[in-house]
Amino acid sequence: MKKRILAAAMACLLLVSLAGCSSGGNGGGSSEDSQAETSGEGASSSSDEGTQEKIKVGYDIYFLGNSWSVQLYQEFKWNAEYNYADKVDVTYVESDNDITKQIANIEDLIAQGVDVIITTPCDTTALNSTLQEAMDEGIKVILLAAAIDGDSYDSLITVDEKDFGATGAKWLVEQLDGKGKLIMLEGISGFSTNTLRQEGALEVFEEYPDIEIVADEDADWDYAKAKTVASDLLATYPEIDGVWSQGGAMTLGAIESFQAAGRDLVPMTGEDNNGYLKACVDNNMEGIAVGKPTWLTRVALDTALSLMNGEEVKKDNIYPVATIAGLKEMEEAYFPELSDDVWCGTELPEDVLKEVFK
Repeated sequence: MKKRILAAAMACLLLVSLAGCSSGGNGGGSSEDSQAETSGEGASSSSDEGTQEKIKVGYDIYFLGNSWSVQLYQEFKWNAEYNYADKVDVTYVESDNDITKQIANIEDLIAQGVDVIITTPCDTTALNSTLQEAMDEGIKVILLAAAIDGDSYDSLITVDEKDFGATGAKWLVEQLDGKGKLIMLEGISGFSTNTLRQEGALEVFEEYPDIEIVADEDADWDYAKAKTVASDLLATYPEIDGVWSQGGAMTLGAIESFQAAGRDLVPMTGEDNNGYLKACVDNNMEGIAVGKPTWLTRVALDTALSLMNGEEVKKDNIYPVATIAGLKEMEEAYFPELSDDVWCGTELPEDVLKEVFK
């Protein structure tokens, strides 16, 4: 069986993190190809097995518009149904990347009297007062994979997003010997993930006066949009020496745009998206994949249980980023038999991944 370098590395980081707080507990493809069935707004999953009273968890499905967000939801759902079925009773709401809807959904969960709310904020400030309202009602608040500018939460579970952006930027600068014209493909404005990754990259690029950023465009962590954006930029700029991408399936879209335009492939950063890794291997193209694993959902559920048991948890549980760099590591890390939409930093069984992204 092939080694899964990213999953193994991040799993080790998880063990270190959990050990460090044992006294009290503890990144998108085409939406058309990766839509997953949800339980519906307000639907709940429960099990009658076991005598221990379950905790009531409200889980906000913040977005299903790219494959990473689909896998994040599916990994949470799988964990809730198979690994925590006797411990949690989950109510699902869906926010569609709409902050107004997200606020209304969180208010609905508060009214239902859940014990814990797990959400991925669509905005860094707009949700704060609603989260504080939940905390004032005695509800525990866990932020999963995105931060807020505020203190209205009990635990944040994510990776170091600024380092995520900087790691790819450092690799790209090294590939270009500190000079060249770059394009930047961003995610979705308003998300802390987007802002921090961009800040991390720009801080690196500012250290190199011969690095010129000719364009910096949003592509929503989406394959199709990135392909369109990159095609337009290729038509505009006759010289592009490198691509810094926030990740998602955007880099795969950029690779295909270069090929369609008859342009030589250039160094490109990416995320641990299966399609990007496959493309690097198939084209003998050196690259770097930075990871934000969807198994963070399991950490969120562990944290919810710890909070309800009165245990101390980390306020900011931020993991270092793991990377897959170079063709050798990419060949060992990707899933050749699975969809391009799969993300390698996962604990989902391969049969589940095949069903989700069939």
